[in-house]
Amino acid sequence: MSYEVLPGLPYPLGAEFDGKGVNFAIYSKNATRVQLCLFNKNGHGETHIDLPEYTDEVFHGYVVGLKPGQLYGYRVHGPYEPEKGFRFNAHKLLVDPYARQVTGAFIANNSMLGYNPLSPQKDLSFSRKNSAAYVPKCVIVDDKAYDWKGVQKPRIPWDEEIIYETHLKGFTVHNPQIDEAIRGTCAGLSSREVIAYIKSLGITSVELLPIAAFMTSGFLLDKGLTNYWGYDPITFMAPHAPYLSSGKLDELKHMIRLFHEAGIEVILDVVYNHTGEGNEMGQTLCYRGIDNAVYYRLRQDNPRYYEDTTGCGASFNLGHPRVLQLVMDSLRYWANHVQIDGFRFDLATTLARNDHNEYNRNSDFLATVQQDPTLQRLRLIAEPWDLGMGGYQVGSFRPGWAEWNDKFRDTVRRFWKGDEGQASDFSYRLMGSSDVYQNHGRKPWESVNFITAHDGFSLWDLVSYNHKHNEANQEENRDGTNANYSWNGGEEGPTRDVTVLNNRERRARGMMATLLLSFGTPMIRAGDELLQTQSGNNNTYAQDNSMSWINWKHITPAGKRMKKLVCDLIQLRQKCPVMEVSDFFDEERFMWYRPDGQPMGVDDWAYYVRALSCFIKRENNGLFFIFNAFSEEIKWLLPMGKQGIWRLILDTTETIPTDQVMTEVNVPSWSVLVFESGG
Repeated sequence: MSYEVLPGLPYPLGAEFDGKGVNFAIYSKNATRVQLCLFNKNGHGETHIDLPEYTDEVFHGYVVGLKPGQLYGYRVHGPYEPEKGFRFNAHKLLVDPYARQVTGAFIANNSMLGYNPLSPQKDLSFSRKNSAAYVPKCVIVDDKAYDWKGVQKPRIPWDEEIIYETHLKGFTVHNPQIDEAIRGTCAGLSSREVIAYIKSLGITSVELLPIAAFMTSGFLLDKGLTNYWGYDPITFMAPHAPYLSSGKLDELKHMIRLFHEAGIEVILDVVYNHTGEGNEMGQTLCYRGIDNAVYYRLRQDNPRYYEDTTGCGASFNLGHPRVLQLVMDSLRYWANHVQIDGFRFDLATTLARNDHNEYNRNSDFLATVQQDPTLQRLRLIAEPWDLGMGGYQVGSFRPGWAEWNDKFRDTVRRFWKGDEGQASDFSYRLMGSSDVYQNHGRKPWESVNFITAHDGFSLWDLVSYNHKHNEANQEENRDGTNANYSWNGGEEGPTRDVTVLNNRERRARGMMATLLLSFGTPMIRAGDELLQTQSGNNNTYAQDNSMSWINWKHITPAGKRMKKLVCDLIQLRQKCPVMEVSDFFDEERFMWYRPDGQPMGVDDWAYYVRALSCFIKRENNGLFFIFNAFSEEIKWLLPMGKQGIWRLILDTTETIPTDQVMTEVNVPSWSVLVFESGG
């Protein structure tokens, strides 16, 4: 079939349908020739069209008559000189970095990924095998076709935010209330039952693990495993094809619209620090074949190899203006065309490294994102570390950026584990980690408080295992962190011992209460409100199975009690004016007391202290919290004076009747009590 090909425009990059045809534009500084490859609806019958123009280092051309639904890819010609950083290979079909939709999946194939016989280093990037049968095809889309019906983004204030981290597939694939045909997809997640459940908890924002098109490496496929979490992206704008049950991009947009109608925001976990192509031993799918020396950070002493601060093979090069443009265009696309409310940036320190591989809080990436009129209104959440030198940067991002606060995670875990020497740090975590975020104009909400996340133990496993049990990952239990700060309560793993189970449940409830009663932005890992287990695996990245999926059919009585507690805590947080805070408290509004009812002095913050109480006041009312991480009951005198009479409104052990007016209380072991003052 012949096509009419015109010069077209070098901008915008990507494939733009204008109603009469499609303009194709792809950036490559060092390529010599770019071929557009068109396929029939079955992904076969490849037709080549040379992009006829080269302007501002952009190859471009306009093909008359192409319509939405057309499948395409690229073949890029240029030198294969790894010692200079060039790895062009026209035998490989390449995905468009600006593709808005892809169909099919990457299929690892040892023949297609064969070693280069001319290379003593045996790099995988050059093989004469045609990869077209093994690579996803890009799809032309019409982004203007979807009707949002006037639904707007919720725009929830930061100090009212409660984040719920979940996996699009894992949340729905086992849910018997959802039509089996749409489980594990956008349609499943947007079902009436799912949205009603999330709404019932009091959640304001759902944070989804990566949904951009990703791949499974041959390393996992050889072991019969798959990439479950999705942290190996192929391209940044297109959703993962299996997540669209209909095969249509509108399914994703419809999901976002329904969440917005319910007043719930959607935040995406995005991965711009690396790609699924990996290092020199990885496959050529997109960026490596388009212009390896541009898209990746290469070692200055030997450009054959990559700088890697991610642990995934190669760091993406946001120091190059065109790579930064790609990332910015991707973020704006999600924000404007898909109506996403915010982003959590995986290994964000890598994104802010300079040409010397040093973290720079004034980097081009951070400055560009923050000055962008679209993005500055969204949730910007950094995972503030990577694996490179100087990679740990908690508290060092710019004002306006929230950060995952692992100091909160570790301190709270250790306090409820019963470790001594945690009291002082615990007090700072309750106050929004003022020791970390109070400087440089930062706010309490910039601390994203979490105890568990997708990476690590679930809440129930945190109180059920002393050690990780990652044997299912087939890495001899060497993967995943050893610093879990967990305690099994006296017996490893599943048990019928009532005493051990009671201890576990109390500590889990204490941690959940701490999370939702602390200042900052709380993030709950989906499934923890039901006390779901992952059988002690703290790195389920490759476990796309019942180990990771939420088991809606089997919720224990303890799980049902935890769900109710979560609802109660969120309601308490939302209805109490004391919890509405946009800045850090001073000492007069946040006071600490001993069990005898007297204010704590310097000498009272002893190493052995494992129980604390604090009073938070605002105008004529206040809340009094007691946190007892001790194994025994403690008699506590409630402070007198202007606070007036105290009424118990929450007991995590449910052993003391609420609404009781008290002046003293026997605080149960492993418990959190909350009292309210009326004046």
